[in-house]
Amino acid sequence: MTFTVWCPDLDRVRLKVGDTVHDMEPWRRGGAGWWWSDVDGPHGTDYAFLLGDDETPLPDPRSTWQPDGVHAASRTYDHARFEWSDGDWAGRALARSVIYELHIGTFTPGGTFDAAIERLDHLVDLGIDLVEVLPVNSFDGPHGWGYDGVLWGAVHEPYGGPDGFKRFVDACHARGLGVVLDVVYNHLGPSGAYLDRFGPYFAGENDWGPGLNLDAAGSDEVRRYVLDNARTWFEHFHVDGLRLDAVHALADSRALPILEELSAETERLAETLGRPLTLIAESDLNDPRTVTPRDRNGLGMDAQWSDDLHHALHVRLTGETDGYYADFAARGALAKTLRGAFFHDGTWSSFRGRSHGRPVDTAALPGTAFLAYVQNHDQIGNRATGDRISATISPGLLACGAAIVLLGPYTPMLFMGEEWAASTPWQFFASFPDPDLADAVRTGRRKEFGRHGWGESEVPDPMDVATFERSRLDWSELADEDHADILELHRSLIALRREIPELSDPSLTDFRVEVADDDSWIVMHRGRFQVRVDFAEGAIDVTSTD
Repeated sequence: MTFTVWCPDLDRVRLKVGDTVHDMEPWRRGGAGWWWSDVDGPHGTDYAFLLGDDETPLPDPRSTWQPDGVHAASRTYDHARFEWSDGDWAGRALARSVIYELHIGTFTPGGTFDAAIERLDHLVDLGIDLVEVLPVNSFDGPHGWGYDGVLWGAVHEPYGGPDGFKRFVDACHARGLGVVLDVVYNHLGPSGAYLDRFGPYFAGENDWGPGLNLDAAGSDEVRRYVLDNARTWFEHFHVDGLRLDAVHALADSRALPILEELSAETERLAETLGRPLTLIAESDLNDPRTVTPRDRNGLGMDAQWSDDLHHALHVRLTGETDGYYADFAARGALAKTLRGAFFHDGTWSSFRGRSHGRPVDTAALPGTAFLAYVQNHDQIGNRATGDRISATISPGLLACGAAIVLLGPYTPMLFMGEEWAASTPWQFFASFPDPDLADAVRTGRRKEFGRHGWGESEVPDPMDVATFERSRLDWSELADEDHADILELHRSLIALRREIPELSDPSLTDFRVEVADDDSWIVMHRGRFQVRVDFAEGAIDVTSTD
């Protein structure tokens, strides 16, 4: 086996395989700074790197398998050994699809890929097309959201490791479900982030941790690290799309932005693989260029989350107007955001203390390019107690939100359990073994919400395993009549969306919205049909002919 590693600023690099240490040699074929060593060994050989004169073994930055955690040795992994059964899989395009966001650790009591497979038929019956999986890369501790990952190519072992994830993707494809994987390229977690010891991977910090060096000296290889990671998920794990976390936090001043480069490489790879590959960005910029094609000077993302639409809908359904919700209390906010995807399209944002965003050219961009949702992992989990909207509003208002999202022109997304109004919260949880880091996270979380008016005692302890366990879905709720009724509502709306082409038409040019002067009702015109939503108490007429 040939082992390689990029360490451009070191004059000595060693490879530890088992208990034996081997000197590595500069590898001129691999470009400046690469080192290599040929060592015999079987599949599943443990190895690590010793940098300079340091005797501390470090895992491979490009590791695929970390069976003993992010601080331990890496293990060799042969992708060719896995037997796929999805040879006839033609992929799943984003257009007219419904997305379902889930977290492997809390989707089922088992919290593994194999346990999740047992619930995939539920998603098929619901009418889901694409399953969006929260990050599965390795992070420190057994359970967490996944956004504190430090080895981006290694699949979290407690979930089932790389083979487990492949089984999950294969099982999804067998049922006609595409898989979108949430990846985090904007920062690394606080425990096990050793990349900076190997080379100039880091450049400053953002709100969540160290950010990548995307534009300074040495950044060519750092960018390649990102691009190769994305390619691996598509090529070796057969995923159908990537959701890119918080791309606004990518510090990149190059003439060719990393997102545009990723878009171009993904497009070429899709042609090679013969199936559609999708890139979905999370962006706080409200900049339509994110989803504008590259040939029109955009970044070429296929879609982005529309938090403005969530905020406008949340305010209309709940009446909450604190913090960043304040601007969305304006009369007509929901109708405006439905018409143009962004509420802040160059308007004043009181939360930011400045104007924000630019308008979407609705004649040039389809609704497919924007994801609509009543809930997602952030908008639930970043509430102090992780309470779902179903804990606050009536079933009738839940139906209103579902009708707008599922029958509107945008790409709909549900968060796990939303389809039956799950009573379980989804709270922020982590499990860092380092007691000092655990205490810092615990204290920081409580202080953060204390500034927003929550009593610190009301904020669940993210390090308490009970917080994690409370966040698991309770599938027994499906036997309850009230939950079953909400499930049937979502199933029926998705079926209606499939049966009537106008209800999944992504055109924003032909999309019209009427709204009451007092915002008490809204009508979305969908070709020959109308979606009428009445926010007052009483029944709603979901569709009727003009």
